[in-house]
Amino acid sequence: MKTLNIPYSEDLLLITGQEPEVFEREARFLLALKFFELRRISAGKAAELSGLSKPEFLAKVSALNIPVVDLDDDQLDTEFGYK
Repeated sequence: MKTLNIPYSEDLLLITGQEPEVFEREARFLLALKFFELRRISAGKAAELSGLSKPEFLAKVSALNIPVVDLDDDQLDTEFGYK
C-alpha cells in the first residue's frame, strides 16, 4: 500500500485548535470525502482511505448533510420499480 505524506506547519494546529492525531485523522477523512463528492471514488474506497468502515463513513457524510446517494429521477424510478 502506498503512503501519502503531506507536510504542514505547527500553526495549522494552533489555528484549528487540534492535536496532531486529530488534525491528521480529519484531513484524511476530508480528502476521502472530497474524492467521494467528486465521484472519483466509491463510498467503500472513500471509507478505506479515511480509515473508517463504510457505515461509519456514510454516517459521517450524512451528518454533514452531504447526500450519500445521488440518483436522478429516472434512476429513482428504476430503483423503486416505477418503470
